[in-house]
Amino acid sequence: MSDLWARWTRAIADELPAAVELRHAVHADPRGSGDEEDTARLVAGALGAGDGVRVAKTGRAIRLPGGDGPAVALRAELDALPVLEGTRVPWASGNELMHACGHDVHLAALVAVGRAAVRVGVPRPILALLQPREETSPPGALDVVESGVLTEHGVDAVIGAHVQPRLAHGVVAAVPGPVNASTDEFEVTLYGQGGHAGYPHLLRDPILALSHLVVSLQQLASRRIDPVFGAVCSVGRIQAGAAANVIPNSATAFGSLRLMRTKDRDRALEALADIVHGTARAHGCTAELEISPCEPVLDNDAALAAGAQRWLSHAGFAVDDQFRSFGADDFAHYCGGATRGLMLFVGLGDTAGVPSLHDERFLPRDEAVTQVAHALVAGYLAALEAPAP
Repeated sequence: MSDLWARWTRAIADELPAAVELRHAVHADPRGSGDEEDTARLVAGALGAGDGVRVAKTGRAIRLPGGDGPAVALRAELDALPVLEGTRVPWASGNELMHACGHDVHLAALVAVGRAAVRVGVPRPILALLQPREETSPPGALDVVESGVLTEHGVDAVIGAHVQPRLAHGVVAAVPGPVNASTDEFEVTLYGQGGHAGYPHLLRDPILALSHLVVSLQQLASRRIDPVFGAVCSVGRIQAGAAANVIPNSATAFGSLRLMRTKDRDRALEALADIVHGTARAHGCTAELEISPCEPVLDNDAALAAGAQRWLSHAGFAVDDQFRSFGADDFAHYCGGATRGLMLFVGLGDTAGVPSLHDERFLPRDEAVTQVAHALVAGYLAALEAPAP
């Protein structure tokens, strides 16, 4: 296995110039969730193993030549975000979308790993998953699972790696158990009695009620859920009114609820409804609440995590076995059920020196392609060493 690691990583080094060129091409011409056909075609062509099978409408599942037995799937995301890029590099996005989450790096790394694997010959098949719609709901990963393609190809494990600016350069996190939160999005509308802003005693102000609601929702995280495991309830958008001197009849907030334990979800959603309707009643308003389930908890397979830790250490990475994030990722749908999964986090810097994910200035250095590629290889080798029970 050590010999395979050495030969494979040398072959990856040979593939890197072309992989970096691909990364720049993908970054310069991003596609949004559900519109990734051009990106999928470009990346599949770079892999050089045919078009594969279409999955989740615009994605691809491409089985690479070589190997016997259960397959190991390596996943990378196709879609970009609706962010106007602010990096000003020569290969910056030419439209109003941006790869501000590192998906361009992940795709380039997967191509380098896949092409190198074909050259050196690997003992188990690789299924390259070019997955669409990671950044939106309904998620592409769920469609991939429900398509049956993992079962058809005998996939034993799915491996992913994600760049992460909250980890230092040279660090890769391989953490067993929950590493990303579940997420449910909510929309709440409060209905009151609008009118002239100078006569508030005659009205039932839904904006005032909504303001109290946004503050009260923080009790969900601090008072309703065990703080050892935590919760995050965030309101990201509020819409109400059209004039400074007019109180509207309604006000709406949009937000998300994130949890690190599956068993806390029902309790948290019940508390969310209690707070919404109780706050509305206290201000003489009524409430309408809609919940849109998005992602489950991302629960890494313990055996895969342990195996990847050994190979990452062998490669000279500093290994983090504690990192967790209240971000969400539809990779969670690969973890448990149809197969098992491992999501690795590849460090880029720290919070002081590197822009956040989804920031208009977020731009990993090209060397991140190498680091993500090595992380994927570590996950593959871990799957070989610890086959599914």
